[in-house]
Amino acid sequence: MTAPRIFLVAGESSGDQLGAALMRALRAARPEISFAGVGGEAMTREGLVSLFALEEIAVMGLAPVLARLPRLMKRIEQTARAVVDQAPDCLVLIDSPDFTHRVARRVRASRPDLPIVDYVSPTVWAWRPGRARAMRAYVDCVLALLPFEPLAHARLGGPRCVYVGHPLFERLDELTPRPLDRGGARSLLVLPGSRLAEVRRMTPIYGETLELLLRERADFQVAIPVAANMEQALRRELRGWPVTPRLIGQAEKFAAFRQASAALVTSGVATLELALAEVPMAVAYRVSRAESLLRFLVKVDSIVLPNLVIGENVVPEFLQEAATPRALAETLRRLLQGGDPRAAQIAAFKRVRARLLEAGRKPSALAAEIVLEYAARGRA
Repeated sequence: MTAPRIFLVAGESSGDQLGAALMRALRAARPEISFAGVGGEAMTREGLVSLFALEEIAVMGLAPVLARLPRLMKRIEQTARAVVDQAPDCLVLIDSPDFTHRVARRVRASRPDLPIVDYVSPTVWAWRPGRARAMRAYVDCVLALLPFEPLAHARLGGPRCVYVGHPLFERLDELTPRPLDRGGARSLLVLPGSRLAEVRRMTPIYGETLELLLRERADFQVAIPVAANMEQALRRELRGWPVTPRLIGQAEKFAAFRQASAALVTSGVATLELALAEVPMAVAYRVSRAESLLRFLVKVDSIVLPNLVIGENVVPEFLQEAATPRALAETLRRLLQGGDPRAAQIAAFKRVRARLLEAGRKPSALAAEIVLEYAARGRA
């Protein structure tokens, strides 16, 4: 039996982590497997020799993308050409659809017989739903991280979609609170966002929120998890805050989640992490004026992942003009004092956990099994 050859294309750091876990799982199933493609440090540690540095294509937002558009187009063409020339048994796209899907369309035009698997579904269930049907032309199977996504693709006429589980499944032990974790002083987590634009936009609002909250009660400590590459920028934004928060590194992050009493968080995957740690939260989000004009395209009643997972808006969210310091401070006050709002969120988070566990297996192992299924078709 010939060794499977897999070409993987990641477009940013989160995809790099997913790709590395997938590579480990694929090698565990087939030790003789070989890899090629595009990835970052994590995938490089697993043996990938990337065509180019991931930083060249890991850009977000309209202005940065436009600034790098000629280079991005060059890298798209280079990657597609490498896939065709190397003739792998399967092409695996890992998130970053603005880059990876453009590669896939070019590959499908030249190699219509090559199986293409998309690891992480685009948010077709939230906006631009027409993408689901369009994907059928160049994606054979989508590996979904969220349990409601297969039904969404079926409803929208998308390709085959299988729920393999969220990567947080593999870190549940780190997130699950222990009996003595919340026995100390009250801790309020603040998570302004993972991207510079989010941090700059949300941090002033959160500072004003804390100022209002401190007027009513001062019996809590404030902590902010921060990635090393964002710490300097965050410190600049915190200069006007009424309190000096404790900054915690990524190694301490989940321990801080287990100990937290409540959280003020910018919408994103952090809301799912907090739900699994059973931390009641208030969620806020603001986008630029230009991006806000696209709100009419959004097709869901909530942008908070725990709400979407259970199909119920339990976690309060404050978007655009509604994300005011007064509204956020009042919500946090109720969550910190206990009672029904706090209990309702914690009860809902247990259902979130149960739904995420429905895949029943380690996500990377299930994803690897499906990739190998398609690689076998590619060799047939």
